[in-house]
Amino acid sequence: MSDRYEKMFESRAAAGEGAFVPFTVLGDPDSQCSLEIVRQLAQAGADALELGIPFSDPIADGPTIQAADVRALEAGIRMDDALGIVQTIREEFAALPIGLLVYANLVEGQGRQRFYEQVARAGVDSVLVADVPTLEAEPFAAAARAEGVLPVLIAPPTAEPDQLKEIAYLSRGYTYVVTRAGVTGADEQAQVDHRSLLVELKRLGAPPALLGFGISRPEHVRAALEAGAAGAISGSAVVRIIQKRLENREKMLSDLAAFVRTMKHATRPL
Repeated sequence: MSDRYEKMFESRAAAGEGAFVPFTVLGDPDSQCSLEIVRQLAQAGADALELGIPFSDPIADGPTIQAADVRALEAGIRMDDALGIVQTIREEFAALPIGLLVYANLVEGQGRQRFYEQVARAGVDSVLVADVPTLEAEPFAAAARAEGVLPVLIAPPTAEPDQLKEIAYLSRGYTYVVTRAGVTGADEQAQVDHRSLLVELKRLGAPPALLGFGISRPEHVRAALEAGAAGAISGSAVVRIIQKRLENREKMLSDLAAFVRTMKHATRPL
C-alpha cells in the first residue's frame, strides 16, 4: 500500500505548512497538452495531484469541469490514454502522490479488479469514486486495497455520525471534505468553516482532510487550514485557466504555474 500521502503530509506538517492539490481532467484539451499541463502543475509546486478520467456524465462536477470532460472525449481520450499520462508523470515524479477522481461506471465497465490493477500499474496512489454513496463504498474500497490502491471517500458537510464513522473507517491516504453541498465550482466565497466536522473526523481516526469545491483563491486555502484541514484541492479554477488559454498554450502553462505557486504560498505561515 502506497505511503506517498503519509510522507507528504508528514513533511508538510514538519515544515509548518499545509498541502495544495490541483485537479485537472486527463486528456484536456488533448493528450500531449494534458501531459504538459500535469507536468507543469507538479513542477510548479503541487504537493499532490488529483486527476480526472474523462467521463460523459460527471454529475459531481460543475460546468467548467464538464466542459473539460467533453474536450477530452472529443479529442479521443479513453482510459488507456489517460493512464498513459499518469504513468509518464509517475516516472518523472517518483515521490508525488497521484490520485484519480472517477465515476462508478468507469470502474464497473472495466470490472473492479481489472480497473484497480490497471491504475495501480500506472502508478496511481488513490482513487475516489465520486458517485458511490458511503453505504455502498465498501466493495470498491476492498477492491482498491486488494491492488494496493488507497480508497478515498467524500465527507459532505451534511454527513450523519454513522456516515462519518464509515468514511473514517474506509478512507485511506486522505479524506475529501467538500465545502458545500452541490457540484464543483470556483466560488468567490468558498464555505470552508468546517471546524466541527474536521475535529470529528480526526477523533474518528480518519486520514488527513483536504477541503475541496470552490477553492479558487489564496484566502480560501488559508481559511481551510485555519479550520483544521491539512490542505486544499482546487479544480474548477485550474480548469478555467486551461479553458481561457486554449489558443495560447504557452500562456496557459505559465498561468497555471503562477496559480499553483500563489496557492501553494498560501499554505505557508504568514
